[in-house]
Amino acid sequence: MIAVLVANIKGGCGKTTIATHLASAYAKAGHATVLADVDRQRSSLGWMDRRPNTAPSVLGMDWAKDFTDPPKGTGRLVIDAPAALKTKQIEELVKLADVVVLPVLPSAFDEQATRRFLDKLEELKSIAKNKKAVAVVGNRMRARTRAADRLDEFLGGVGHSVVTRLRDSQIYPDAAASGLSLFDMTGKRAAEHRADWDPLLAYIDKVA
Repeated sequence: MIAVLVANIKGGCGKTTIATHLASAYAKAGHATVLADVDRQRSSLGWMDRRPNTAPSVLGMDWAKDFTDPPKGTGRLVIDAPAALKTKQIEELVKLADVVVLPVLPSAFDEQATRRFLDKLEELKSIAKNKKAVAVVGNRMRARTRAADRLDEFLGGVGHSVVTRLRDSQIYPDAAASGLSLFDMTGKRAAEHRADWDPLLAYIDKVA
């Protein structure tokens, strides 16, 4: 089983969007997939409730109170972490994961929070000794803007792999409203944005 933790202490940076898309991509590829929602707001589980029966199956688990074991035979476990994680929670979740995916928005506030979170991760031996990888993802990027340029500069200096940059698009909230992801959708527009995910999926398979 490959376990992927999607985390950042900054709220609103796209953790649930990335977690649901990873889960959907793995289910589409034929893996027995579990999406564990650690956030008390249960946004990932809400996405699961809206997901149509015709879409590839993803099993949702409520981890807001307890981290229960996924069913036997699970091939992919995606963990959607809440914002404002405490040090003990970070340690527990990182221990369960093979790789940490860290989304960050093109915002000075997000960069500050991400830096603090990375500092906390670096205190963990498994991260400091490169036993577990951290994949930084630039989220909601708009090309040729000052914010995007600043984020590119920030991402280049964080000391971790900047795996991909996801473009800003209304297609993401539209998909979420129906319990879907780009991996469930057809058409040229979805295919173009799906290409942004290929580097992340390949990186996770490689390092995990």
